[in-house]
Amino acid sequence: MSTSEIIPPVLDISLSVQTSPHARAKRKIAALMDEIEILKQDKAIKQRKTIYYVSQGRAICRIVALYTPIEDLIAENDRRCEDCGPSSSSTTVQDRLQHGYIELAKALPWLHDKLACLDHEESEDMLKKLKRGADSARGDDTGTLKELVASWVNIKCHPTALIRTDDKHHHGFVSDACGRLLCPAEWSWEDPVVRAGIRDRTIDFIVSENSWPSFMYENYQADANNLEYGLMKSRLLIMGFKAIFTSPSSANEVDGEGNGADIIENNRCARKRSDQARIRFALSSINSWRTVDGDFDYQIFWTSIVDFFEDAPGPAARTRANDLLEWWTRQVIDH
Repeated sequence: MSTSEIIPPVLDISLSVQTSPHARAKRKIAALMDEIEILKQDKAIKQRKTIYYVSQGRAICRIVALYTPIEDLIAENDRRCEDCGPSSSSTTVQDRLQHGYIELAKALPWLHDKLACLDHEESEDMLKKLKRGADSARGDDTGTLKELVASWVNIKCHPTALIRTDDKHHHGFVSDACGRLLCPAEWSWEDPVVRAGIRDRTIDFIVSENSWPSFMYENYQADANNLEYGLMKSRLLIMGFKAIFTSPSSANEVDGEGNGADIIENNRCARKRSDQARIRFALSSINSWRTVDGDFDYQIFWTSIVDFFEDAPGPAARTRANDLLEWWTRQVIDH
């Protein structure tokens, strides 16, 4: 047998086997259509994730933390996981952050596991979308209350010059109606010395976050001998809460005390972390949401409210805080 019969001829792969141009074009178009469909599916998935995360994030500023970044809550929980020995300790600030993380895990029960399985870039993207939803909800809430609170004050207080719902320049201590509600509970707005001192920001009448404003009290008046009596039982607070958590129209249904109900955990969290800071913002003369208004620090004010419920100093104070939450349940759930 000859060699030529044993070894097959070498094919020249540089030569193409001619096919129909029309057929080639059809195959290219089909391949491109497949790629486009895949891209559409990827885009749709990303859009669904974005919509989901943004919508879920709307709960954060309402029932988790009004100011604290989500990353700080996560970092504190991570710190505790890594430093969980018998000698480990924590500060008040760290305890507050961990309280916030626990509330975050309750509000978004899927988040804890999600953080464990996503890589860093995916986690960052998810948190960014959650924060977008949180910021959006806070903006919506403050915008809603800015108009509603002005109309409620007009109806309740009948000021000579009505409070405008679209302009806050004449809110705050410039207005007698708003000033009376913003005045620290231990002072009397009816006293001309107090009123002038507050408006002129004299050293003896600095309005800071260290005092409870009158609008937080039942009938907007405090007992000078017991500043906890009637605290956070204000009709204005209840109306603000219902406007945010149920609907603006439901705020008009607020009346007397209900017949009683079991504490609902999510509503407890919401009431502990809800609308006092937003109500004060609506009564103030500042136009945009910020942390400090003159001598008043909203973040410290909000923290004091949360600590009132979550860090009560002793069993008696905890009992009073729980009784107050039960009262809120009757007000909010039964009406």
